[in-house]
Amino acid sequence: MLVVHHLNNSRSQRVLWMLEELGLDYQIRFYKRNPDMTAPDALKRIHPLGKSPIVEDIGDDGNRMILVETGAICQYLVDKSAGRLGPSEDPEDVYRYRQFLHYAEGSVMPVLLALLVLSKVPLLGRLGAKRIRPMLDVHLDYVESELSSRQWFAGETLTAADIMMSFPLETAAKRAGEVTPRPATADWLKRIHDRPAYRRALEKGGRYAYAPRPR
Repeated sequence: MLVVHHLNNSRSQRVLWMLEELGLDYQIRFYKRNPDMTAPDALKRIHPLGKSPIVEDIGDDGNRMILVETGAICQYLVDKSAGRLGPSEDPEDVYRYRQFLHYAEGSVMPVLLALLVLSKVPLLGRLGAKRIRPMLDVHLDYVESELSSRQWFAGETLTAADIMMSFPLETAAKRAGEVTPRPATADWLKRIHDRPAYRRALEKGGRYAYAPRPR
């Protein structure tokens, strides 16, 4: 049995979406952020890092595997599902898959988090943000060039790499307002938001600030 320890407005929404795409059975245990937006201490009772997502895979014998890090969780689910939502056998697709599976958190999110932190600082924050925004533009222009050449990040079908890239690009669209001038990226966002599995994950996961507005 798979259990997702789900924190509202967090990266764990991607895990719910992936589970819905794969059609795997799972349970959700809900957690709410503290008033200062930090994760509750209850998550530390599941894993020392106290961060979401945390996924437990509980076997029939009662043994538990506890997984953290969204990219590692996504790859675990690909392996558990006999390669579904993994890349095709084309070597270029495999490379792109591995790259974007890690690029989402390793390259794009640090820039977005820096902008978020600076937005909390009245004067110096604005000055700092002016220097960091061009860095975000470099990433978003790169993403646009990739999506202009094919439908999905790792090839011609949806993979876990797309699921990983959803959170940074949704965050950029909502907080930085930087996606709409890039048509291929905006089209990609619309396509993932229109997927039935994505919508089911939203219904089950609860409030998610980066979701598209209801039409």
